Amino acid sequence: MNWWQAAVLGLVQGLTEFIPISSTAHLRIVPALLGWPDPGAAFSAVIQLGTLAAVFVYFAADIRRLATGAILWPVTRRAEWREPGVLAWTIAAGNIPIVVLGLAGREFIETGARSLYLIGAMLVAVALALALAERWATQQRVVGGLGFWRVMAIGAFQALALIPGASRSGSAILGGLIVGLQRGEAARFSFLLGIPPIFGAGLFQSRALIENMGGPGAPDWASIAAGLATAAIGGYASIGFLLHYLRTHTTMVFVQYRLVVGVLLILLTAYGWLK
Repeated sequence: MNWWQAAVLGLVQGLTEFIPISSTAHLRIVPALLGWPDPGAAFSAVIQLGTLAAVFVYFAADIRRLATGAILWPVTRRAEWREPGVLAWTIAAGNIPIVVLGLAGREFIETGARSLYLIGAMLVAVALALALAERWATQQRVVGGLGFWRVMAIGAFQALALIPGASRSGSAILGGLIVGLQRGEAARFSFLLGIPPIFGAGLFQSRALIENMGGPGAPDWASIAAGLATAAIGGYASIGFLLHYLRTHTTMVFVQYRLVVGVLLILLTAYGWLK
């Protein structure tokens, strides 16, 4: 992989990470369409750190308040820090499902889960689930009104993202709609909930990427830097777009996109046009 291929894949990662269409699926589909080799789970996870930087910039005030509350609420018990403190620790607990399942299924996630058939099936499955959630969700809650078990439920849905094609943001938004969050609040919460797993996966896979550096097809430092930079730029743009879009629209355009791409992917793979 050269630096410009990494830059293209970084931009793909950034633009699709926070929109509910699955960045991992697109990092598998785009190279297949262009005849490039699969960049692998390690590279995909590491360049997610670029999109994580976009989250820290875009939600700097929210993250600062959550971090301060997480530290001060248990110590001072002051009312002003209760809501952000409780929410911060609840977010941490909400990531238990994805951490446990990610470690337990690591081998499958890095190999068999990257099957184009499986990715296509997950694109379709989550699209159908999102369509049902859009129809039946009450959308009466905001993030501040979430209790422990509702956050855990959203965290359990987020764990679907361990299978490429599900979409971490899409799965978390799906969970948010199911527990009654307003659509925009569900998207915002999916960004905050994703901070620990994106950071953890990026660091965890960094070791594998560094160990393989210099091997056949492995990216060099320039390629990694290019991928991180374009992922950050694309991620920042996609956050702003999605939050603005969901103020006045449903997720149905993403549902339709997922259905079309998922079905086409299965058909193209079945006929041997993609590998």
